[in-house]
Amino acid sequence: MFNAFILILTVVLMEVFSIVAHKYIMHGFGWAWHRSHHEPPHRANAGWFEKNDLYAVVFAGVAIALIYAGATLGHHPLEWIGAGMTAYGLLYFVAHDGLVHQRWPFRYVPRSGYLKRLYQAHRMHHAVNGKEGAVSFGFLYAPPVDALKRELHVLHQGPLRRQHPDAATGRPDAAQSNPQDAS
Repeated sequence: MFNAFILILTVVLMEVFSIVAHKYIMHGFGWAWHRSHHEPPHRANAGWFEKNDLYAVVFAGVAIALIYAGATLGHHPLEWIGAGMTAYGLLYFVAHDGLVHQRWPFRYVPRSGYLKRLYQAHRMHHAVNGKEGAVSFGFLYAPPVDALKRELHVLHQGPLRRQHPDAATGRPDAAQSNPQDAS
């Protein structure tokens, strides 16, 4: 039971860590890797992977090291922390890469509930060109859409107008929409 608690707590704390890392590292000194994630997905040199995926490799390496240290070297409960990081990585892959960025061979756009809010919040994050002035840095936590609209409005002194295809989905039709209207 204690191990399950450690695993679940790690998943929750990974979201907190990810919000801080996304805002201050990925949109800060780590922008060189993260920039690829904010570029339009139809760029000429695009493949299935982007430089931003190196963050997943780094965090997977840390999780593997923790699992190894806990299980093999007897440093308990490190293996459960590593397992929690792995579980968070799986949730990230499903929600972020699959649902929001549709890096899978099928498409699903949620029409209601938490998944719709998560989808909209991340689209609003990508509504900004560059690393400054973005909102909603969580990967599994999505602030209320109305609050994000207000925050974007304040940060950009009015309505935000986009000039390129939707970076969250790559759909050219989303370029005509205003993220302020995403609901």
